[in-house]
Amino acid sequence: MEEFDLTVIGAGPGGYVAAIRAAQLGMKTAIIEKRKTLGGTCLNVGCIPSKALLDSSEQYHLTKHKLEDHGITAKDIKIDISKMIKRKDKIVSEVCEGVDYLMKKNKITRFHGFGKLKNQTEIDITAEDGTTTTIKSKNIILATGSAPITFPGFEPDGKQIITSDHAINLQKVPKHMIIIGAGVIGLELGSVWSRLGAEISIVELMPRLFGTIDKQMAAYAQRIYEGQGLKFFLEHKVVSLDKKSNSVIVKATDSTGKEHSFEGDTVLLSVGRRPYSDGVGAKEIGIEFTERNRIKVDHHTYRTNIPNIYAIGDVIDGPMLAHKAEDEGIAVAEIIAGQKGHVNYEAIPWIVYTWPEVAWVGYGEEELKEKGIEYKVGKSIFKSNGRAKAMNESEGQVKVLADKKTDKLLGIYIIGPRASDMIVEAAVAFEFGGSAEDLARTCHAHPTLSEVVREAAMAVDKWSIHS
Repeated sequence: MEEFDLTVIGAGPGGYVAAIRAAQLGMKTAIIEKRKTLGGTCLNVGCIPSKALLDSSEQYHLTKHKLEDHGITAKDIKIDISKMIKRKDKIVSEVCEGVDYLMKKNKITRFHGFGKLKNQTEIDITAEDGTTTTIKSKNIILATGSAPITFPGFEPDGKQIITSDHAINLQKVPKHMIIIGAGVIGLELGSVWSRLGAEISIVELMPRLFGTIDKQMAAYAQRIYEGQGLKFFLEHKVVSLDKKSNSVIVKATDSTGKEHSFEGDTVLLSVGRRPYSDGVGAKEIGIEFTERNRIKVDHHTYRTNIPNIYAIGDVIDGPMLAHKAEDEGIAVAEIIAGQKGHVNYEAIPWIVYTWPEVAWVGYGEEELKEKGIEYKVGKSIFKSNGRAKAMNESEGQVKVLADKKTDKLLGIYIIGPRASDMIVEAAVAFEFGGSAEDLARTCHAHPTLSEVVREAAMAVDKWSIHS
């Protein structure tokens, strides 16, 4: 029986990063993945393919609607969905191959099959042909990720009723896509198919977008999306789906109990994801779970109640974000090696890759009020930014929230072009316990979009220069 210092079950962003860091620290490391390709949901059917399609659809939208302002005229613009999907697949393949290369580079032993805990130190690996290999490991990390949530009566068929896994592989533009759930995934994929010509209706149970995000910024983003043609039906609870030969009828009740009916040719189920922990043997060997069916860990060490078994990523509490899982992967590998791992959950950025992009780190106004924290606010708009004007991308706003007494940063929200890149500045400031004045006093290159962040930080104490 082959033996390892550490074995990681699951090769998504958390798992493969943990394996690499462990190998760097001198551990004999193995990784087990049921997919033929590494990278997990994120690289195979999530983050990477959706961003490829977002970029393709944005290029089409720019060509059709915005190039004329730049003095560029394009005629007979057509969409080749098949080619678009092939481009996406090529990108996914290259990224996944890159992870495979990293495994070889770091001398990590890769097992293709389904990993299941046999006991505290042994793992059974079942290959596609049904054969089973057992390995032994001093330490084990569970990084098995998550899967789309589905409900009885709402089962996807991959054609009329789909999940995000199917939405990245559609071969034609839907006429009317009804999206159940106004979360990040639904909005991003809705944006893709809306730009390509689909009518989009989004039915959401909650009263605003993005869950606990700052209410004012959520409303601001919604107005922008509605201007792009997306239709929102908030505080609507879906009660039934009725498949016809060429359509699906969705029935939902609003906050008053009144029933509404929506008919479309495609329904995208986007109500969130559930931890993928069934079948891995965790419960069978006595690992404890939370009430939400996530693996219970000590968040300082990521240990389960079995000391040599750890868990990270979507299977434990916290946001289901690839970069959160990566940070946990690095931290747990360092902890196992006797070092001090570090994850600052207050400095984890959130991003919605629509256009304009939406990104934030920290708390919103409503959360601060609930906590009883006194705060001050600074805002700035992209409309007054020279670089944004030059790009013809002046829609958006930055909002900075800081402690009223200490000036410590509490929340930063960006809705605007390249918000995904700019939010890193905010995350760094949060990581170092920075203040609004720290951002305001930091020299920002001109002309750049990031100057809007500085202006909003200046506005916290009412000395913004350009807005």
